[in-house]
Amino acid sequence: MTKIRGKQLRNLSGIFFREKIGDKWENVCFEECSDKKQKEILSHKDTEFVRGIALHLAKTINEIGDQFNLQK
Repeated sequence: MTKIRGKQLRNLSGIFFREKIGDKWENVCFEECSDKKQKEILSHKDTEFVRGIALHLAKTINEIGDQFNLQK
């Protein structure tokens, strides 16, 4: 697995964006983008796009919870 900013990339959601890290452009899942990049992405998108990301992330969280029988 690849690391960026000292963090292991898990690619859980499959919602990829390009992010410049150092001198290289990387494909990074939305949840692993920097806060700055996430805000930049969302500020340029319409309501339907943001809603789609939210629904997909909710589905991903539920799938992970089901797979590992997680509860809070």
